[in-house]
Amino acid sequence: MRVPWSIVGVSAGALLVGAAWATVVRRPVPLVLGPLPAIVLPSVEQSGGATTVADPGRNAFGRSPMNMPHSRWPDFHAGKGVFDRDWSEARGGKPVAVGPLFSAPSCMTCHVKDGRGQPPATPSEVPVSLAFQLSAPDGTGPHPLYGAQLDARAVDGRAPEGHVRVDFEATRGTFASGETYSLVRPRYQFQGLVHGPLGDGARFSARVSPVNFGLGLLEALPEAALLARADPDDRDGDGISGRANQVLDLETGTPRLGRFGWKANQPTLRQQVAHALVADMGVTTSLYPQEQGREVPGEPEVSADDLDLLMLYMRLLAVPKRRDWDTPEVQRGHAVFRAVGCAACHVDTPQETEAVEGFDEVSRQVIYPYTDLLLHDMGEDLADGRPDGLATGSEWRTPPLWGIGLVEVVNKHTRFLHDGRARNLEEAVLWHGGEAAPAQDRYVRLPPEDRAALLAFLKSL
Repeated sequence: MRVPWSIVGVSAGALLVGAAWATVVRRPVPLVLGPLPAIVLPSVEQSGGATTVADPGRNAFGRSPMNMPHSRWPDFHAGKGVFDRDWSEARGGKPVAVGPLFSAPSCMTCHVKDGRGQPPATPSEVPVSLAFQLSAPDGTGPHPLYGAQLDARAVDGRAPEGHVRVDFEATRGTFASGETYSLVRPRYQFQGLVHGPLGDGARFSARVSPVNFGLGLLEALPEAALLARADPDDRDGDGISGRANQVLDLETGTPRLGRFGWKANQPTLRQQVAHALVADMGVTTSLYPQEQGREVPGEPEVSADDLDLLMLYMRLLAVPKRRDWDTPEVQRGHAVFRAVGCAACHVDTPQETEAVEGFDEVSRQVIYPYTDLLLHDMGEDLADGRPDGLATGSEWRTPPLWGIGLVEVVNKHTRFLHDGRARNLEEAVLWHGGEAAPAQDRYVRLPPEDRAALLAFLKSL
């Protein structure tokens, strides 16, 4: 239906009129779920199994696991020291390790309290925990001038590669119950680029730093169990076709299942951490002896011992315990979560880790990460157009949801999705498209009380 005016808002049987031509958008048809069966799962409040820590406070993401023996504490504490270390400071007679080009001087700069990053608060603020990964116009290999990531900081005497201005453009929508909502889409402007423009067709991906806890448990999930959930050809016809990313394991030289990173582009936690060290800080390890394509002579800037300590810390960071999980609203929200289709990717059933040599803490644990760790097409609105391994420009790994309700407490913000565009959990749901579009449509059609219940469930995780 075409009408000679623009529709700036729609209500049932009425139109708000502007000027010019536009298409009429009808309010979604309401969805009434009615009574739903209760979902009973074993020890669901212990999201991380025996590692789970009951801390709902500001340090909830940085705790050692409850089942860690006291003998581990010195190494865990030393690993945190490596995590917190400012690599722009000279130590023990050794020169500054960071850079010469870098995005942050330490792990904790982006992962404050081991939590989530966020986009800048104002357009003029330089992004800190929002990185911009780059590639050549054909999507293969690093950008010919700026490498794999734009570095907005540099050591003394060097010029940063440039910076990015982040603006947001608002859009509006309407729930079936009549209330309106707004979303904001990020717009990026690359400025002060020292080597000139990125060039036509250059690809980039904006990605905030994710939380650090529970990574050792995710690494301990059996590969066969994860692959069993994959359905790349959607043979069951449910519209969900999770795919496994296959990426190179640098230590074995063989392809392996990717499970870390926003596009599951790293196969092991060790490789994920080592890549972050070199990409974000320009600090080399035995896995990545080059920084932005430049070989660093001598020993790696992160010693083998320090890397091992850092890995112990990262592998053992505990998952926070759920809160209010047994209240009627949260129980209803879990049922709604499953009924609208969220659990098709954010798997809500228990998963069990396998035995990990030297790490009894994460071995044989029954956990609830609320992810399948597979790639899913999330639609054009969330697409970055940049392939990553087997992941296409519109595919993203299902992010774990455990601990998501404590981000506001720990990190003092509620920014979600890979680029932090969602200003709260509801906006994160509303941005879902592609394979998740039917679930998003059902959410929009829910009555207010069921939407509130679903959000209460998410906040309990």
